[in-house]
Amino acid sequence: MVLVGCLFRLLGGGFHFYGFTVFVLPLEKDLGINRAATGLVFGLARAEGAIEGPLAGYLIDRLGPRPIMMAAVLFTGVGYILLYWVQSYWMLLVIYLGVVSLAFGAGFMHCPMVLANSWFIRYRARAMALVSCAIGVGGALLAPILAYVVHYYGWRLGMVFAGTAFLLLGMPLAAVVRRSPEDMGLSPDGDIPSREAPASGRSVTDRAAPSDTEVGIWDAFRGSPFWLLVFATLFRVLGLSTVIQAFVPILVWKGVAELSTRWFLGAFAALSLPTHLIVGSLADRFNKARLMAVCMLVAASGLLLLTYAQNTLWIWLFLPLFSLVEAVFPVTWAMVGDLYGRRHFAKVRGNMGFFYQWGGLFGPALAGAIFDATQSYKPALLGIVGLYVVSAGLYLCLSKPWLARVNAVQANS
Repeated sequence: MVLVGCLFRLLGGGFHFYGFTVFVLPLEKDLGINRAATGLVFGLARAEGAIEGPLAGYLIDRLGPRPIMMAAVLFTGVGYILLYWVQSYWMLLVIYLGVVSLAFGAGFMHCPMVLANSWFIRYRARAMALVSCAIGVGGALLAPILAYVVHYYGWRLGMVFAGTAFLLLGMPLAAVVRRSPEDMGLSPDGDIPSREAPASGRSVTDRAAPSDTEVGIWDAFRGSPFWLLVFATLFRVLGLSTVIQAFVPILVWKGVAELSTRWFLGAFAALSLPTHLIVGSLADRFNKARLMAVCMLVAASGLLLLTYAQNTLWIWLFLPLFSLVEAVFPVTWAMVGDLYGRRHFAKVRGNMGFFYQWGGLFGPALAGAIFDATQSYKPALLGIVGLYVVSAGLYLCLSKPWLARVNAVQANS
């Protein structure tokens, strides 16, 4: 299941999360739109994901991940193929928001993490790190290929290429998904069941089962950890969405040739593999909140290097430092799993998304507007640095007493 989740996210990361940035400049030239307008497209897609988050979480917990993943593949693949016929900015908005992005967040972002949380408890952070880093691996392997197709064959054929890949590769992957180990007579973390418990549908293992809390969504709302995670993630998503979606334009602003940006994009995506694995392994052994705070401060220092970069060496140094931002994602969801358990994980995650994904709307749109007004990304990048420092402080507030409070809420429910 972890392998399936990895391959699913590899596909989504390569052709959509990282891949769509290669379409930004060609779309601007062909449709005659400015940087703020393209930023708004991506931002509205994030807002759409935020609005859908609670419903997506409910449906995933109710129906299981497989039907949601199949729907996501269908909408995303067909949507990319439809983009071939885009002739105006409004057509781009309608197809990108009404088809491509309609189920992408639920299927490609939420469901693989739900799988990792359902199949693991003790090794939750490592499992989630593997699934999460696949986005970057997809960016490293597939985004440069997509950039090549767009450069030599045009962005329209690039859209068809991406859409066809989604349909041909995504459907078989979604078809093999299984909801939980209990559904197959197994136990989390690969434990071997010693006897079955038919009445409950759960199995008892030879080894002592790791503790797994179960906290409902309304109890989660009443606790401070939920809101600390929401705002810390909001600032993190705002900065990451802005940098990823404007990655190619930012490097062009720094003097890098447009075609050469694909090597930086591929390297940045590839770095997510080692950083995810290292940070995920550390998260199962050390304090997750402090680890996330350190990662955010390191990423902020990397953004400073990019902002004041004098040559490409500075940009190469920026890449590994900023890649830690993505490595924080699986640690966040592992902490959510530790705090709230498996049964309501998708609902908790979806409702968190309703709040934090708005950062993906305002960040890219605001950065694009700032660039249009000043012809510089410097004010936007420095603003993100400040937000990342605040985010680190919020993570530091998530200490063990908060976990005890959530457990107390559960015990009194």
